[in-house]
Amino acid sequence: FKTDRPVSSGINAEWPLRPGWWSINGERLGTYNGHNGAVWDMAVSSDSTKLLSASADQSCIVWDSETGKILHQLEAKSPVRSCGFSLTDNILCFTTDKAMGQPCFVKFFDIRDKEQVQSNTPFQDIQIEDSKVNRMIWGTVEDYIITGHENGQICQYDWKTGERLRVDHSHDALIKDLQLSKDRTMLITGSKDTTAKLFDAKTFQFLKSYKTDRPVNSAAISPIKHHILLGGGQEAMEVTTSHTKSGKFEARFFHLIFEEEIGRVKGHFGPINTLAFHPNGKQYSSGAEDGYVRIHDFDQSYYDFEYDF
Repeated sequence: FKTDRPVSSGINAEWPLRPGWWSINGERLGTYNGHNGAVWDMAVSSDSTKLLSASADQSCIVWDSETGKILHQLEAKSPVRSCGFSLTDNILCFTTDKAMGQPCFVKFFDIRDKEQVQSNTPFQDIQIEDSKVNRMIWGTVEDYIITGHENGQICQYDWKTGERLRVDHSHDALIKDLQLSKDRTMLITGSKDTTAKLFDAKTFQFLKSYKTDRPVNSAAISPIKHHILLGGGQEAMEVTTSHTKSGKFEARFFHLIFEEEIGRVKGHFGPINTLAFHPNGKQYSSGAEDGYVRIHDFDQSYYDFEYDF
């Protein structure tokens, strides 16, 4: 799938018209018109009926995913960096940047409450005093959220009370990605410090570390194999000054348990910004600065592969 702008978080990072395609044949379905700035994050409800998007235009939009109609548009006082639906899809959360004289906030709305949404008044508003939030996802259960910060720390917050429950300082640079395993028990992080780390999603117990020689922009856990998928590459501003091979834009597979690299997939000629496994584990998708979203099908040799130890 080709766009004319870099792809970030599975969408176009600098294009307010957010395209959708059939994953089978690449046919373009249409666009979501509404944002007037870079779109940094998105989330889909569990029943796929709603789409949530976070934008630098200081808004978070809830869309009807089938028709592209805007259901709710929530305004903020600074750019909206990340967003997500709760497990029941009743609560939405988004985070704002520390910018324009405003602190970083994590805001919560109950979309069942029309008055709350129409008045743009969150029922919970957590102010982040230290490093701003760059990524946010809901936790193992609906009791807490997990945040990844600019200074490399990851945190758990109780969204009902606003209390910070846990904090981990294993990373020492910007957190670029947070993803959970299929059963939501493990958390994988991707960081600008060139590592990805695996944690127990509930306790933040450190489990494994995957070391690369480039910033890790995205990390995903296979739903069917003991595999970790990492993507990243040289900084985007430096891409035009180097050869594709030196940019190191491959997707890299690591063994989840043994922490060793087991394979690479080439194709992109810009840093990979986002990765995701298909729920059935038979495909993965990647989005990059080169403006392409690629869907990769695994061949039989992938399923036959056994790690030699």
